[in-house]
Amino acid sequence: MDVELHSARPNRSWKKSRATFLRGSYDHGNALADALGSLHYLGVPGRLTAVDLYGDTVMNEQEAEAALAEVPGLRERCTDERHRAALDDLAAVLKECVSTAGSYIWFTGD
Repeated sequence: MDVELHSARPNRSWKKSRATFLRGSYDHGNALADALGSLHYLGVPGRLTAVDLYGDTVMNEQEAEAALAEVPGLRERCTDERHRAALDDLAAVLKECVSTAGSYIWFTGD
């Protein structure tokens, strides 16, 4: 799973989406998918556990703010250090989205 921050709603075409690209997070893709997937299967509610692991999910800055508030609780439920590191990296992208007016986060699943 890749996570990208965009200055506007990203175009679904990767090539065209580069026009709005601000930042990407690619180092923790598998760990992030595992963490969000395991929480989803445990029935943990929230915006982050609703991210489609196999497709695309786009969040605006308001949704990113709600998701950011979920990170500490989700992080506590993780027993794997790789999952915690992935959530920490995601939190940094979410914070940047919240502080960037009109921005979006694009989760691209496998």
